[in-house]
Amino acid sequence: MIISLVAIGRYRSGLETALTDDYIARAQLTGRGLGLQARLVEIVPRKDNQAAESAAILAALPAGAALAALDERGDNLSSGALARKLAAWRDGGRAEAMLAIGGADGHTEDLRARADLVLSFGAQTWPHKLVRAMAAEQIYRAMTILAGHPYHREG
Repeated sequence: MIISLVAIGRYRSGLETALTDDYIARAQLTGRGLGLQARLVEIVPRKDNQAAESAAILAALPAGAALAALDERGDNLSSGALARKLAAWRDGGRAEAMLAIGGADGHTEDLRARADLVLSFGAQTWPHKLVRAMAAEQIYRAMTILAGHPYHREG
């Protein structure tokens, strides 16, 4: 299964970008033996508004793919629970899962309604570049959990 971190906008430099790229690369290596791949997909819609951004994300969603929308109103899952969700999608025959980060105004109600999971990183407001890095790390962490690697510690 391919796990795509899909984000509105393009970032080409900065510490957060380097961190995101590093975690995606780590996830690629760890996921090989698990039947998992990771990638970052940046989407620049033609219009800079919530409806156009959500439409662009939905247009990039392959048929049958699982969609997890990152949204402050979502469920606050543990890393282990997220790993189990990704594994369940993989084991259920999903060829792809997308973790979607919206633009400045977030996702539309239509996108949230379509999502298989609406996921929150807590009640705080986070900068988009940092959310990318955090989501990439959680993808990597999920893979290490599924691989039985000691990177993740329950506590």
